Amino acid sequence: MNEIETVDRIRVAPEVCSFVDDEHSELNIEISLPGVRKEDIDLKMRDDGLSLSALREDLEYVTTIAFCCPVSPDQANAEYDNGLLRVRVPFQDITKESVSIKIK
Repeated sequence: MNEIETVDRIRVAPEVCSFVDDEHSELNIEISLPGVRKEDIDLKMRDDGLSLSALREDLEYVTTIAFCCPVSPDQANAEYDNGLLRVRVPFQDITKESVSIKIK
């Protein structure tokens, strides 16, 4: 994240919209960050959620979001344009780490 001069900033939660695609294979997240430069966004994702911090001169957008189903963060795609961060990430294959259980 690019360093911005340290000042007292108000922390606020950004407006977030999340939805599943029509094939139910991908999670889409749209985060409104008006006035923020791309360099000042810190986005971290795990398989069960994400955290975001985005600095603006007068405030800091912060949020943590838990996902309903595990995703594959290494396959996430994020684009930022005109104050809107769009993140797409596929859901994990629920059988990927399944274990067969022997029935007695």
